[in-house]
Amino acid sequence: MSLMPKPKSRASAKLVALTATAIATTIVGVSANSVQAETQANPKITNESDLVRSIGRDPMVNPAIAPSQNIQTSTNPSNDSQIIRAINNELGQTTSQKSDRSKQNTTTTAQGVTSVSQLSDVKPNDWAFTALQSLVERYGCIAGYPDRTYRGNQATSRYEFAAGVNACLDKINEIIASGLSDKVSKEDLATLQKLQEEFAAELATLRGRVDALDAKTAKLEAQQFSTTTKLYGQAIFGLQSRFANTGSLTPRNGIKNTPDDATNLTFGYNLQLSLVTQFDNRSLLLTGIQAGNASTASTLFANNNFLTNTYTRLGYELDTGNSLQLSDLSYRFLVGDRLAVIVGAAGISPSSVFRGPNRYESAGQGALSAFAQRNPILNFPGQAGVGFDWQISDNISLQGVYAAALASDPNNGLTGGPFTAGVQLAINPSDAIDLSLYYLNSYTTNASLNTGVGDNLIGPIGGRFSTNAYGATVAWRISRQITLGGWAGYTTSDIRETGLGGSVNTFNWMAFLNFPDLFAEGNLGGIYVGQPPKITSSNLTQNGVPAFNIPSTIGLTGVTAGDFGGQPASTTHVELFYRMRINDNISITPGLLFIFNPVQTSGSDTITVGAIRTTFTF
Repeated sequence: MSLMPKPKSRASAKLVALTATAIATTIVGVSANSVQAETQANPKITNESDLVRSIGRDPMVNPAIAPSQNIQTSTNPSNDSQIIRAINNELGQTTSQKSDRSKQNTTTTAQGVTSVSQLSDVKPNDWAFTALQSLVERYGCIAGYPDRTYRGNQATSRYEFAAGVNACLDKINEIIASGLSDKVSKEDLATLQKLQEEFAAELATLRGRVDALDAKTAKLEAQQFSTTTKLYGQAIFGLQSRFANTGSLTPRNGIKNTPDDATNLTFGYNLQLSLVTQFDNRSLLLTGIQAGNASTASTLFANNNFLTNTYTRLGYELDTGNSLQLSDLSYRFLVGDRLAVIVGAAGISPSSVFRGPNRYESAGQGALSAFAQRNPILNFPGQAGVGFDWQISDNISLQGVYAAALASDPNNGLTGGPFTAGVQLAINPSDAIDLSLYYLNSYTTNASLNTGVGDNLIGPIGGRFSTNAYGATVAWRISRQITLGGWAGYTTSDIRETGLGGSVNTFNWMAFLNFPDLFAEGNLGGIYVGQPPKITSSNLTQNGVPAFNIPSTIGLTGVTAGDFGGQPASTTHVELFYRMRINDNISITPGLLFIFNPVQTSGSDTITVGAIRTTFTF
């Protein structure tokens, strides 16, 4: 039984067929990747929607560990499931914002044409041009392929020819029935009569097949509640290391006396499995599990390893101790034709609800680092919650989310503990430009922004903060081979502890160039340059006296420990990578990261990270 009446328009029919438009979905959508044109003239609604099939072509990646019951983890960016991105982005047909597929979908579904000039491979000097022109422009009974070609040199069977004859016959019958019999020549009628007699057997067979299909379709519609569950997955194997370097960190006095202890060559994996259960063409259940042991973390600073780990983290890092964890349990459904809703016990967060303007955002197929995945403020964590995606118009959509990090804890629940709430306005002024503006509010209880990137710790251990975050991301497809984009994010966090006051501000930015199909179809090159989140000011006080301000607390020379101020320098992150498509299921991505002035201090060596990521999708 359907949740809603079937849509009456082609656009809404497409929306329905793309069921999971879920919360992060977009009826006109955004995506994480390459442009793909609509390939069906008359989308057929089936129990297995285009959305589910698209997920199989674009599996997920999820480098996040579910938040601990004791503290919100900051060691992994928030949910980055590529299967979720497929759900969120598949609806975006009208704005041509599709997920990252190296090759556009091609099908043999025919599309009607109204002029022979619409068939790109039919030339005026072709011997059959006049005949095709007559059939197209007089009777409209010739169809082309989705790419607007006719493929006249392609061999055809008697059944295919009989189908063409039947199409023309139906058109002529329509013309006669409408009282326009004078528009049909006697010669054409005589020719069609002869053809009909010649192909009587084939026509009878075709009509029998159509009748059988109609009967099966009626049966399927009557039994539409039957579910379809499919398994999709992705396995990432990473070989990574960083060169020897020494930092000036504690105190930051310009003297490099702290060697990096995490320069060994390491090998790890990130395994993601998703079960997609579709109940009808307007709803689905997503269940995800994950396991991994990939990490580049330093142990040098023990409990203070935030000093470097948040600057060197790779996007596919996931360390669950090789144990399986639940990464997603969410139900997505359409309410009407322009509103999608998501509700779930796991996997609800801004990154799983908002549409991503950078179409190559993917820990398994895009950039290598955690910082280059998306604006870090979109990593604010969540676990259980609810969200929506409202398609306001063809070019404007609004997404919203509320997610609690400790929803199952009786001492915190959905409203009593850490949470994230936010909205995003996605605007597509043209097919070449994707723009999003977002605002988030987050309440944390561990003195952290919980983004896992850059200056993540912002105050005294265990401190409670209320954070307001503002950001924007834009991507401009200059051509099919070049995309230019960037983002900026600002946060201001007020401390909520008795006896403490003040606030902490951070800022981050990124500029990027993506080069799809670089040197070969399906490959991707990328250049990313930016500044990870940096504490620009911190004026925390205890009983009116400056205290717990991170920039000075961790050793800013010449400043009293805990005094007001921002970081002494700015870290610059430079990333180069090249994804090579081996086949439809395997890609290999070597890349380099250069981290200048790490930990926002100029007294440390540049950190150079090298990685080779191999991604298997199934």
